[in-house]
Amino acid sequence: MTPGIDVRELALAVFAVNGQLIASGNAIVAHLGLTSAGWQVLGALRYTPEPLPTASIARNMGLTRQAVQRSVDLLAERGLVAFTANPHHRRAKLVVLTDAGREAVALAEQAAEPIDAAIAGRVGSRRIRDAVVTLQQVRDVLAEELERRSADGDSAEYHMNKEANE
Repeated sequence: MTPGIDVRELALAVFAVNGQLIASGNAIVAHLGLTSAGWQVLGALRYTPEPLPTASIARNMGLTRQAVQRSVDLLAERGLVAFTANPHHRRAKLVVLTDAGREAVALAEQAAEPIDAAIAGRVGSRRIRDAVVTLQQVRDVLAEELERRSADGDSAEYHMNKEANE
């Protein structure tokens, strides 16, 4: 196989796993009144060492700021997150977990334990750790390439806007 084919197979596998993660996540946390999107934001906040603005959460998760803002707003309505002043930016408030948010993410993780165990049992901890490292490296290459294209004015957004204006 050529490297391009290997990379495409990896991308297709990641897309398929992502779909399954979202569907499984929705099923796992439905009884908590959460969705995968909400759980993802709660989890991101639980494992970050300090509060973050929505844009940073989105960037860390590889999602759009708008998508994360929708989730954050819904979580705030339910009292699972709150906003605090950001000493670095007047308008971009920091998002923090509330006690209820910490409890919700802990319950979600508890609900996920059986499937976590099934995955670890079949795949093995070593292969999971290797996969994490591999996916982080792929993410880094993609981010660097996207940054390079953006700096060169060669992003997909640039081309879509150009075509729309022609």
